[in-house]
Amino acid sequence: MFAYYLDLALRSLKRNPVLTALMVLAISVGIGASMTTLTVLHVLSGDPLPGKSSKLYYPQIDPQDARGMMPGHLPPEQVTLIDGMNLLRAKRADRQALMEGGTVPIQPDSPSLDPFYVEARYTTADFFSMFDAPFRYGHGWTGADDEAHARDVVITRKLDDKLFDGADSVGKALRVGDSTFRIVGVLDTWHPNPHFYDLDTGAYDYYEQVFLPLQTALELHYDRNGSVDCWGNGTGGVEGGAYPSATCAWLQFWVELDSPAKAAAYKEFLIHYSEEQKALGRFQRAPNVRLDNLMQWLDYNGVVPDDVRLQAWLAFGFLLVCLVNTVGLMLAKFLRRSGELSVRRALGASKRALFAQLLTESGVVGIAGGVGGLLLALLGLWMVRHRSSDYAPLAHIDPTMLLLTFALAICASLIAGMLPAWRACSAAPAWQLKSQ
Repeated sequence: MFAYYLDLALRSLKRNPVLTALMVLAISVGIGASMTTLTVLHVLSGDPLPGKSSKLYYPQIDPQDARGMMPGHLPPEQVTLIDGMNLLRAKRADRQALMEGGTVPIQPDSPSLDPFYVEARYTTADFFSMFDAPFRYGHGWTGADDEAHARDVVITRKLDDKLFDGADSVGKALRVGDSTFRIVGVLDTWHPNPHFYDLDTGAYDYYEQVFLPLQTALELHYDRNGSVDCWGNGTGGVEGGAYPSATCAWLQFWVELDSPAKAAAYKEFLIHYSEEQKALGRFQRAPNVRLDNLMQWLDYNGVVPDDVRLQAWLAFGFLLVCLVNTVGLMLAKFLRRSGELSVRRALGASKRALFAQLLTESGVVGIAGGVGGLLLALLGLWMVRHRSSDYAPLAHIDPTMLLLTFALAICASLIAGMLPAWRACSAAPAWQLKSQ
């Protein structure tokens, strides 16, 4: 029966090509606009570590002085070097990583390559296993290497391709500034978006090419590029004055906790730690801690731009306007066929059968509108990728959004066709036949 309805639908649409084209165009434009903005929103609000994000937490404590203290005041988004090292050495989590971003000069051995700068991450040993960073060759360094200020380095596949033509470079030397490091691992392609573990350096389309032990980077006074939150007389002072002082929060600290019970226990540990530091005279405020998991942390920082959310709502409003126009066009088309439908009713066809026939025709319009909407969405995403925003290069449609495009188009056309189909089927057959 469906094949019969489909044949009738195609015949009917061919009889009115202009009206058919207008309906398909209305659906296409609405779907194209909404899917363009929805795809961008989907990409930006996605989980950067599916299956792992609920186990990763970002601790926050409040070491600031009493000046300017207000009820409900949020703790700093980063930690001081003293607190970061204390929390790291407490080892109260399954894994933990203390880190900062920076820029380092690379001195290639090849005479054909000039020295150049790359983005770097100064971190601790658990970073790679905690964030599921994939290795192409080798592995990361160990906790003992952290304590020994080892001259070990992990590089990315891109840098390995540039310096060593993609060969296994584990064990080879890499000149970073005036110091020589031993390559212990080469990461495979890994670009988590958003750049969740350090949003200060860039939320999207940002990645490091060199990973160094934090203690080693501090010892060598490598440049840092993150933000600083100071209080009191906080100035440069740590590590010979190269880094912010003890009254500045400037490092990121992440922990992995594999159960809600461990997360609750770790939050209690943060409270006790704050109380202990207050008793020692370092902290002046009452314990003020937060422990957000990865997705909560992204939401807390408002990673998805407000204009993207607004554009999505506006696009769906535009889709609603297109659907209203499609309803009017279908109503005109279906009512024009009242005589044909009345003849079918007189020959024994039920209202349900006629309703199914007209909805099948609406579905065909939806499929055609989905194709047009997909093409318009691809054009829209191409235009987004040529914008200057940092998330622009990520605007690509994936299989999920591809299926959603057609599902939304078909559902929209079926919804738009319900009222016209019901009105056309409700006309009295006797009156329609008498008027012919």
